[in-house]
Amino acid sequence: MKVRVDSARCQGHTLCAMTAPRAFQLSEIDGHSSPVDEDVPPDQEDQVREAAHSCPERAIEIF
Repeated sequence: MKVRVDSARCQGHTLCAMTAPRAFQLSEIDGHSSPVDEDVPPDQEDQVREAAHSCPERAIEIF
């Protein structure tokens, strides 16, 4: 599983980092999210799916 964050859609709500803290990191400048690594470890897949589902901007893409 891979994950991306659309930086144009992300508004810095931080829900993804709260839901999957090992998978997402937040910018110190604007709070926008990015994946720690595009390749999601198997033990984090459920959390990343939940983070994508909870994103109000639908900025998280899983493929």
